[in-house]
Amino acid sequence: MEVINEAKRYIDNARGFLRNNARKENGVYQDTKYVKIAGHTAYSGVLMALDAVLPEKGSRKSVEWYQKELSAIDKRVLASFLNAYHQLHIGMGYDGNPSAKMANIGLQDAERIIHWVENRLEKTNQ
Repeated sequence: MEVINEAKRYIDNARGFLRNNARKENGVYQDTKYVKIAGHTAYSGVLMALDAVLPEKGSRKSVEWYQKELSAIDKRVLASFLNAYHQLHIGMGYDGNPSAKMANIGLQDAERIIHWVENRLEKTNQ
């Protein structure tokens, strides 16, 4: 379960970047540099967790690959993944979307995915 602890640490680090560096005022982060860092960090944690339960693939994986794999396993997790992709990776990581509400939604989906992976790993280890 080391991968789960590491993925959770990524999410905690992302929350820390937002809380300690992005300076939230009236529901809007003021420093988009740290919003971008937090988005990339959280999304990396999601991918790390998913890689622990999805089949090995030799080359770099695309969002479409994750989408295809998850669609065959669990549609709810697929929905959370797509939301995390759009909120964390695109919205925060690239666009620097300063909305604290949107960041929170993306982080909640990231935590949901990591929890799902954790449950799957526990079942396979029993």
